Amino acid sequence: MEFLSKNKYTLYGVAAILLWSCLVALLRDISELFSPIGGAAAMYSVSAIFLILVMGVPKFSGFSKRYLVVGTLLFVAYEICLALSIGMANSRHQAMEMAVINYLWPTLTILLSIIIGRKKVSYWVYPSMIIAFLGVAWCITGDQKMSLDTLVTNFADNPATYLMALAAAFIWAIYCVVTQKLSNGKNAITLFFAVTAMSLWAQYGLSNEAPLTFSLSSSITLLLAGVVVGSGYALWNQAIIGGNLMLLGTLSYFTPVFSTIISALYLSITLSASFWQGVVLVTVGSLICYFVTREKPKQPQIASAT
Repeated sequence: MEFLSKNKYTLYGVAAILLWSCLVALLRDISELFSPIGGAAAMYSVSAIFLILVMGVPKFSGFSKRYLVVGTLLFVAYEICLALSIGMANSRHQAMEMAVINYLWPTLTILLSIIIGRKKVSYWVYPSMIIAFLGVAWCITGDQKMSLDTLVTNFADNPATYLMALAAAFIWAIYCVVTQKLSNGKNAITLFFAVTAMSLWAQYGLSNEAPLTFSLSSSITLLLAGVVVGSGYALWNQAIIGGNLMLLGTLSYFTPVFSTIISALYLSITLSASFWQGVVLVTVGSLICYFVTREKPKQPQIASAT
């Protein structure tokens, strides 16, 4: 019990990472039970309501206008691209490919930080980025011979989903870099979820998707999915208060592995050895980027009585 109370914030962060790792499987399941747009709209609505109940209604006075506008636009664009790329994939296996492409965002975040900050970094950054991108290509080609022709052929099978998945990775990287400067340590995640849900409902109203039909089992799955996703963000908000951020930051880079394992089990997918190898390459590339670019902690000063 002492261990749990002493490390509760770090454990909150670990739980958040594991819950986030369920997102791909739940998004795909919801899209199959309902529809890609309508299902996503319903799920984000449940998450928004859950976050309001747990975290309360956000007070706009505590946030800068630039953060609210820019943060909302980027977050909503990311969630829509991610949800629809997974929901509109031709198969569950292709949905897994979309997820791996999305997990390029840590590498892209570091790349954007380097470009914007114009900092001198270790030369290891660039080969590690190549490893991450190579991992994605490895996953997409599967057991086929990896070549440009193979990648183009697979892309042509469903170009819209591939473009949305890649756009999601870039948008989230931009979100991470931009909101870090604009948020002043605050988080408007409840607002972001609410606007995401409303945007998806608007898209659903303009689409040709059939009306949503609910059964007891599909309703339970929808409720579970919304609470799981909302809980991830709520727990992370607690984790950053007093958790071991170095440990959590490192652990978060293993999300592609956790997500692939959970999705494969939940969706009953058998993934090839080459797919797993690709996931590992994406993870390793991102981790190397993280460790060679992270700022070293400052040495504590000896005299600091307060």
